[in-house]
Amino acid sequence: MNQVKGVQDARAKAPLGTVRHDWTVDEILDLFALPFPELVFTAQSIHRRHFDPAKVQFAQLLSIKTGGCPEDCGYCSQSAHFETGVKATKLMADADIVAEARRAKENGATRFCMGAAWRSPKDRDVDQLCATVEAVKGLGMETCMTLGMLTASQARKLKEAGLDYYNHNLDTSPEHYGNIITTRTYADRLETLAHVREAGMSVCCGGILGIGETGRDRASMLRELANLPTHPDSVPINMLMQVEGTPLASAKRVDALDLVRTIAVARITMPQSVVRLSAGREHMTDEAQALCFLAGANSIFVGAKLLTTPNPERSHDEGLLVRLGMSSETAEATIRRT
Repeated sequence: MNQVKGVQDARAKAPLGTVRHDWTVDEILDLFALPFPELVFTAQSIHRRHFDPAKVQFAQLLSIKTGGCPEDCGYCSQSAHFETGVKATKLMADADIVAEARRAKENGATRFCMGAAWRSPKDRDVDQLCATVEAVKGLGMETCMTLGMLTASQARKLKEAGLDYYNHNLDTSPEHYGNIITTRTYADRLETLAHVREAGMSVCCGGILGIGETGRDRASMLRELANLPTHPDSVPINMLMQVEGTPLASAKRVDALDLVRTIAVARITMPQSVVRLSAGREHMTDEAQALCFLAGANSIFVGAKLLTTPNPERSHDEGLLVRLGMSSETAEATIRRT
């Protein structure tokens, strides 16, 4: 039972659930290798110290500028490098974005996330989006954006406008990254995260499962996230959505229990972070989603679409939570938590 010995050694260093920034890949691999009941029990125990285990935050994601991205991310339907049938669009008008945010709030979302398919925004784009942030904030919602790489000054402008979160995923381990993306380096991603932190915004940063990574890659990705100077406030864990025309269109779908294990290890290594069950729920059973909540996931995206890929209907999500005796987090609870 070398894995159990490894976890015991980690506990000797600091009790599980302690906020740490010195995880090793081997320590995290030992967590992954724990017997499933022990791993999930440990994660749920830590989860309860920081969150209401019966509450799930609803967030809604809108593509405000779709397609035509110059990056070559091998999983992405919006890359200009691949023929996926996604048409490039211009940035949505401010009034249209705010109208979508209002509808999202009426449907129970407390966080509104806006994504634009850019390598990096131009300063004039950021100036326009600052007004959008102010308007969405005025509705009483948390705001999040993902616009690609940011300069330090752009991050400061967005913060001054009231942006709560900036999403910039690491996607995978440093070791596997070059097999998936060649147009942007891992260091580029870390630099943008540093700009976001230094501006005083909350970081939303996670990764994707099912893009040809090994178990060690998954552990390495979580190590990178957990060893950032501060843990991401929000950690989205995505399962690859296979898109025809992309290099990963025929990738093998992730086993649901592997996803649950990843959620549990994310909860243990980043105990105070919101762990978001993100892309891929369309292909998950209700039972698998319930296990993810038990393992420490406490946020989901609602709405029929995530950028360009399908998502479960809101009525199904609400019905599942009712069956589980759970409910969505209110806007007031979100504000108190943040």
